[in-house]
Parts: sequence; C-alpha cells; structure tokens
Amino acid sequence: MVPLFSGSKGNSYYIGSSGEGVLIDAGRSCKQLEEKIALNGININSIGAIFITHEHVDHCQGVRVFAKRHGIKVYASAGTLSAMEEKGYLSPEIVTDVITDEISVGNMKVVRCDTPHDARESCCYQVFTSDGRRATVATDLGVMTDGVRELLKTSDFSVVESNHDVLMLKNGYYPPMTKARILSDRGHLSNDACAAELAEFIRCGNFRLMLGHISENNNIPELALNTSISALKNVGMKQGLDFTLAAVPPESDGTSVIF
Repeated sequence: MVPLFSGSKGNSYYIGSSGEGVLIDAGRSCKQLEEKIALNGININSIGAIFITHEHVDHCQGVRVFAKRHGIKVYASAGTLSAMEEKGYLSPEIVTDVITDEISVGNMKVVRCDTPHDARESCCYQVFTSDGRRATVATDLGVMTDGVRELLKTSDFSVVESNHDVLMLKNGYYPPMTKARILSDRGHLSNDACAAELAEFIRCGNFRLMLGHISENNNIPELALNTSISALKNVGMKQGLDFTLAAVPPESDGTSVIF
C-alpha cells in the first residue's frame, strides 16, 4: 500500500504490487495524482481500476480527468456514481460500474462495505492482493459498524480514520452546523473513538495500522498517535512489539510504501 494523499485536502491510496494494483479514491487533481504516483515508482499502467468511497470533492476531485486520460475503469456504489454524475465528476468517456459486494480486478479482489457518512451511499474497501494479503482503508465514517470492524479484523494492514480531537473541534472556529455534522453518527471518527477500536483489530492479527484522514484544523498527528498508543498501552500492548502504528502524512514523500 502507498498512501498518496490523506486529509481534508484530498485522499488517494494505491494498493497492490509493482505489476498490478488499484486506487482507492482520486481526491486530488490529475496532475497531482500523476506526480505522486511517479514519485513512488508506480507504473500508471498497473492501475486496474479506481474505487471511489463517496462523492465528496476530497475523494474524487481528479477522477474525471485521470480516469479519462489513462483509460481506467471507475467503480463505486450506485448512489455514489449517481451523485458523481450530478456533480460533474464523470464523463461519457469514462467506463463505470457498480460494486455491490465484491469484484475481481486482475489477480486481486476488492470487497465493499457500507459506511455511515453524510454522502449518498458511502463505503470503504478491503483489497485482497495477488499474494494473498489484505489491506483495508476505512475513513469518513461517523461511527464504527460491525461490517467495517470485520474487514479491519481480517486485514493484514489497515488505515483507520482518526479525524479530530473533540475538544479542539468544539473550541475551534468551525460554524456550529459544521461541528455538529462532524460529531454526528454520519460524520467522522474522533481520536478517542478510533483508539477504542484498535486493540480488537490487533488481537485478531491486524498488527500494522495507520491513522488516516487527520484534520489539519481540528487535530495534530502527534495527538492522534498518542491517543491511540495510550489506549493500547492501557490494555498491555506496546508500540513496536505488539503492533506498529503511524499517521498517514497529508502527502506522500516517496518513502511511504507500507508493503
């Protein structure tokens, strides 16, 4: 997995090998996506499909130009594709298809799971790579659901949302309506909500974790990490011994290959 972008300014992850892979979201411009893909030594021709989690701009900003330019098929839920069409994120030249449950892309398999978020029909994805490993990206969810938990428990590596610190958000400059949306069951996971989930994933064998979609205005990467590490320490788990945990940077610097 290579996290290309993460956060409110854009999100995109490459999951796969040097020979084949998929993109989860395309939330920056085509040029920016191409630059980060090249920086990480990924051959664009190895991208077999793009999977969009939902229609918000930070997840599909670049998909129209990128998918058209490189002839890459786009998958999403029916609701997300409909919303993307309405917002102008698709064009007739782009081949799209609905993923209802799971689908194969080359030697890989991608599984969809619905997420609670303020979007038309948002979801997250687990990717089975050609060598049998599983990676899950689960961000943009107001609460953790049993379905998402199951994907994370059965993964070898995962990105889990740790979007905001509740006190920073409540004391910040966002309008009351925006604060309420973020804090709602269709908003984003807080540091505390994320931290409370991680021990179970580790007990089930998901030892490699990253915290994603960290807010630039209502969080600090070190605070998100310390919240999760402290919660895991309280149940007897130690960083570097029982698990590895890091924060996904807003942009890849070319060294963020996970496996």
